[in-house]
Amino acid sequence: MSQYHPLTDGDQIASDFSTTIKNKVILVTGVSPGGLGAEYALTISKHSPSLIILAGRDITKIAQTASTIADVAPSVATRTLELDLASQKQIREAAKEVLAYAESIDVLVNNAGIMAKLPYSQTPEGIEAQFGANHIGHFLFTNLIMSKLIRSEGSGRTARVVNVASDGYRLGPNGATYNPWRAYGQSKTANLLFSRSLATKLAKRGLISVSLHPGVIFTNLGRHLDAEGFQGLNQVDRELGNRNYWGPFKGRTPNQGVSTHVFASFNDSITLTSNNGVYLEDNRVFQPEEMHSWGRDDVDAEKLWKLSEKLVGEKFSY
Repeated sequence: MSQYHPLTDGDQIASDFSTTIKNKVILVTGVSPGGLGAEYALTISKHSPSLIILAGRDITKIAQTASTIADVAPSVATRTLELDLASQKQIREAAKEVLAYAESIDVLVNNAGIMAKLPYSQTPEGIEAQFGANHIGHFLFTNLIMSKLIRSEGSGRTARVVNVASDGYRLGPNGATYNPWRAYGQSKTANLLFSRSLATKLAKRGLISVSLHPGVIFTNLGRHLDAEGFQGLNQVDRELGNRNYWGPFKGRTPNQGVSTHVFASFNDSITLTSNNGVYLEDNRVFQPEEMHSWGRDDVDAEKLWKLSEKLVGEKFSY
């Protein structure tokens, strides 16, 4: 059982794993100021990682996060990377840049995301926007830079891919007509299944992958939502036959919000053979019986992998 509780903050967990964080190379997506990616990067910067690679769509905003880190941890190197997860063309350009780095990557945190997108929209490739950015974008980017993560057989080193999902996966598969919350739930389910696939396919190459829900934190992720937007979530809740399933929300501070990020990235209870591929919430590993089946089914995970390959036009065989 985890020694932490739901409101343990990220600073405490990072302090507990300070020696593990030291000298690591970490790449984080979605690092605009005010978001969880920026808070996570700032939190771990206090423990002497070798390099933090800050990836996002807006280079100006990424530079602001890099500046904040420089103020707190001036000895820690940062690097910015333009990464638009809604554009497969731009993802491929970003991946080429990463592959040219001299460093290997120890931890990749796929943190970026969009939520409850209205009106319905698509990526340039014609994929529903939330599924395209939250899952397909990260699927393509992660696989394209995999050589920076996996190790030579027998090296004894490991790397981690942490997929930031949501307990919104409980909303289940999307319906026949577009609903922004169901579409969000579908994309978050994909994050869970992606981690399961990575763990299954690449543990033998030294890769650990987990997914997580950070809790309810009022960040810029929901900046476009008003009270009516959240009422849409309650409507889906009623359709699922639940009562007060989603409320009232109990918000957490940003630093509490990244605690499970830090736990997932560095906790030594997660290894190649123990807890690889799991889902985490409240700074602990969730057991299968605590989850809905569609978030942990390995057959669905393999179907999703093949669909994702088709949508990016490339196979990734390991």
